[in-house]
Amino acid sequence: MTTWKVPLYRPTLGRAETDAVTEVMHSGWLSTGPTTRRFEEEFAAAAGVEDGVAVSNGTAALHLAFLALGVGPGDEVVLPSLSFVSAAAMVTLCGATPVFADITGEDDLAVDPADVAARITPRTRAVVAMHYGGHAADLPALTRLARRHGLALVEDSAHAPATRSEHGVLGTVGDIGCYSFFATKNLAMGEGGLVVARDTALRERIRRLRSHALSVSAQERHRGGPSVYDVEGFGLNYRPSELACAIGLAQLHALPARQHHRQGIVQRYRAELAELRGLLIPYATRPLEHSAHHLFPVLLPAGCDRPRLQERLAAAGVQSGVHYPPSHLFTAYRDRFGCRAGDLPVTEGVTARQLSLPLYADMTDDDVDLVVSAVRDAWLEVA
Repeated sequence: MTTWKVPLYRPTLGRAETDAVTEVMHSGWLSTGPTTRRFEEEFAAAAGVEDGVAVSNGTAALHLAFLALGVGPGDEVVLPSLSFVSAAAMVTLCGATPVFADITGEDDLAVDPADVAARITPRTRAVVAMHYGGHAADLPALTRLARRHGLALVEDSAHAPATRSEHGVLGTVGDIGCYSFFATKNLAMGEGGLVVARDTALRERIRRLRSHALSVSAQERHRGGPSVYDVEGFGLNYRPSELACAIGLAQLHALPARQHHRQGIVQRYRAELAELRGLLIPYATRPLEHSAHHLFPVLLPAGCDRPRLQERLAAAGVQSGVHYPPSHLFTAYRDRFGCRAGDLPVTEGVTARQLSLPLYADMTDDDVDLVVSAVRDAWLEVA
């Protein structure tokens, strides 16, 4: 990342994170313990829920969600293709079939409830709502749909930690919410994740599955609990480390201020790129405060040479990205499930034109100036 004048992302790390990690190092407890528990409690409070279960990463959060819901062979889960591939992979690893649904359109890159409805069958067990870029999917429509068909609604809130949208705090509206704290995320722990669930029994099932389905955890034994445990199911080791959760606590405390700064960057992007003819900015009319603004996506005109545009940005020192290649067109999903080009025309049309511009919490005004100038200059040549 040091070769870029303005990278696509950069985690914001400082003295608070260093001090938090040092405190854990001195404690002598490195695996899941009191710092993890504090992080769970404080994140839950920020999200307005009773409790949360911290895990090793966002993919683990999704896997535990599907396992706790009993998703397995013969089941189907409807989910967007316009997402990172982890949700589809976890459905598949549970032995179920991912059923990809189209997105709403150029201004709303989340899954289309009408298309989801058309793909529900008697085998459908759950629906995944992914909040693309930190913007809320249509949770009211998806909630009604899930209730009408008796399905679980899983929110993939990897892009939206403790984010209050027009529909409520993202991740807390559906049956289960899954968060990611990967190094590129707004709340960055390097690796980490967290799961919330509306039902207490479901949440505690997830907590047990996180650690081998043991009846007594290592923390409980350390505090003087029973030294003998039972294994009550078939679990995994998806525990986070104390070091990661210490970083997470520092990041959580700074999150509101950093989110506010992201809003200012997005506001400038919206205003200063709007003049470029043919460039579309999804979500541009939504209130700034209703999104985590994890990504800043733009849509290029049909036929625009995206690789050439990215080359021109790179020459100016500006990194860009594509979020995401459609999951249903990856080789594994073509071979295993028969997915084909043309299955999701809106998704495929948008992903061919999508480009992400730099967005991170400590971008300066000069950084934004450089990005805007580079895009304008490249636009003259390519668009």
